[in-house]
Amino acid sequence: MDECALAERLISYDTSRPEQIHAAASFVHGWLERDGDLAVSTVEHNGLPVIVAEVGPDTGPCVVFHGHIDVVPAFATQFVPRREGDRLIGRGAYDMKGALACMLCAVKDVADQRRVRVKLVCVPDEEDEDVEDRATDRLIADGLRAEFAITGEPTDLHVGVQAKGVLAVRVEVSGTAAHGSTPWLGDNAIIKAHDIYRRIETLPFSRESSDLFDRPSINLARIEGGDAFNKVPDRCSMDVDIRFLPNQDPGEILAQVRALGDVEILKVFTRAPAIVSRRNPYVLALRDGVGRSVEGDALSVGRDGASDAVSFLEAGIPAVEFGPTGGGHHGPHEWVSIASLGAYRQALRDFVRTLPAWLERRGDGPHLEAVGP
Repeated sequence: MDECALAERLISYDTSRPEQIHAAASFVHGWLERDGDLAVSTVEHNGLPVIVAEVGPDTGPCVVFHGHIDVVPAFATQFVPRREGDRLIGRGAYDMKGALACMLCAVKDVADQRRVRVKLVCVPDEEDEDVEDRATDRLIADGLRAEFAITGEPTDLHVGVQAKGVLAVRVEVSGTAAHGSTPWLGDNAIIKAHDIYRRIETLPFSRESSDLFDRPSINLARIEGGDAFNKVPDRCSMDVDIRFLPNQDPGEILAQVRALGDVEILKVFTRAPAIVSRRNPYVLALRDGVGRSVEGDALSVGRDGASDAVSFLEAGIPAVEFGPTGGGHHGPHEWVSIASLGAYRQALRDFVRTLPAWLERRGDGPHLEAVGP
């Protein structure tokens, strides 16, 4: 079970498209159940496949390995994986098919132990814009429970104990129409929208920081305006993606945007920041497991991007982001370190195998009877 070869196979599916998500999920389901050592099921959420595999006893601590198989769109050539030295390059290599491949291998690696229940969850919609109805939320609402969850988002082999929140804002800007040959007689809504975006970048919230983050991030994700070539556009809407800090209030950020004037907020979506205690016993056990595979302190990193870890946290399940080393996610040269894939797989395996003894030493878990390896 070569995790790099498995990652290459997953990268080869263009899982920005529904039909390829189905094809990739079918491969993953078959791969998981081929040895008969896992209980594997596939259900659908909004017409897309969700895979759950389980090993271990019905009692004792339960941990979730959580990954997503979908990716953001890319050129066709980016779905042809290639190796350059220690780099595996391709769409999803870093976010997060490399991590998913390792999780698939790791759940097989621990199938023979009988002290920890491990649930592998593979969802198809983490990158989807329909953020109000995700598969992970549905699984949790339907009863998915655990003592701890790891989502394999990119963290360079550090344990992500915080992630920024999401404030997605659709703003409409009004202008004045005029003939395209006399733009000075109108008020171009597209130009005004761009100016308002630049003003958003300088609002007071944009200059704040926290213990793990230098600043929030602000991105002009989409802009739409104009309805005729020969007309000064009098309407323009733009989607602004704000990733706010754990110590910031999204309501206050919205108030600052509204105070700019000349804007109408059409739609707002918020997703809470991810925060888990650095002293959580499962977090510390994972750090201990990572320490067997990598050098240096693996704790206390903050993630700029959001993830489904928040879904677990909101349900009272401590969750962290933890993934291999790489770079360029969502970009044209996305890559993951091949060596880090092996270290990441080993860290997951060591975490599960050493967790019961670790919890018992600290007195943080129930007494566990040894019923197998």
